Amino acid sequence: MTVHDLVAALPGPTVLAARSRAFALLGSILDASAPMHTFVPGWRGSADLACMENGSGDQYAIVFDAAGVFLHGFDHECDATPWREEPRAHWPSLLDGLPASLAHYPVDPEFQFDGFFDATVCAWYETGADGWRCGPVEFGAGESDGAEWLFDLLADGSPGAYVEFAEDYYERQVDPGAVAAILAGAPLTRRTVASLSPTADFDAIATQARTLGYTVHDRPTPVTPTGLRLHLA
Repeated sequence: MTVHDLVAALPGPTVLAARSRAFALLGSILDASAPMHTFVPGWRGSADLACMENGSGDQYAIVFDAAGVFLHGFDHECDATPWREEPRAHWPSLLDGLPASLAHYPVDPEFQFDGFFDATVCAWYETGADGWRCGPVEFGAGESDGAEWLFDLLADGSPGAYVEFAEDYYERQVDPGAVAAILAGAPLTRRTVASLSPTADFDAIATQARTLGYTVHDRPTPVTPTGLRLHLA
């Protein structure tokens, strides 16, 4: 899969933002110290920012603003890496066709590394458009821009795909029901959090969940006179 396949597979901005929020919440529950996915509402004015960093130099960022959505990713080992030559250069046509309303993002200092926009994948969805777009990049047989592994989870968005990813990445079993609830945007409960991580700080997770737009049901589980705990959602 290259960016051309990606733009056909990605959902619209509303669904993509919801998935990104869910990934951020799931990541903070599974590993609060180093979540792979993050989401920053109001990152810059009314613009929101979703990010992924795998700790090995590969990453993506997605900006959601009133003008549309700008998505870019960087796979440092793929054929399209700007580091394939000196001085660094983007894969031909990577940003061709980027609308003026979103063209300031590749030169945003936050997306620069050593004065250069490090990206191997770029796509955008301008407000009012009928779908995702990308530059007319071309790849030979076997050449890659990293789109497949960077964005396959986001493009899929299913509970099963996330469970498969999380069990491999965090090296433990992950509750499919809890993942499905969070991906569906269901109210967050203590039971959901505990089923994903018994040691998670529920109050801290609840604060983040509210920031991300989730409803939180935070009633503690009451204790009966016999000492038996009632399992309430």
